[in-house]
Amino acid sequence: MSRLTITLDDSLHQALKEASARQGRSIAKIIEEGLLLRGIKPVESARHLVARARLQSRLSEEDAVNLAVEETRAERKSERAA
Repeated sequence: MSRLTITLDDSLHQALKEASARQGRSIAKIIEEGLLLRGIKPVESARHLVARARLQSRLSEEDAVNLAVEETRAERKSERAA
C-alpha cells in the first residue's frame, strides 16, 4: 500500500478528524471513499469498464476513439462558452 502526504486547510483537517471519530473510520478510508466517489479508480477497474463499454457499443476501436475525441472536443467547447 502506498503512502501520501497532503496539505489541508486547518479547518478542513479538523472537520475530517471529527468526521473520522464520529463515523469510527480512519481518515484514510474516508479519503479513499471520496476518491472513488469522484470517479478516481484503479487502472484495472478502468480497463474493465472500457472493455465492457466496447463490447456493449459494438464500435470498432477506431470508431470508439473518434467518438471519444469528438465528445471531448464538444465538452471543451461548451466549457469555454460557459
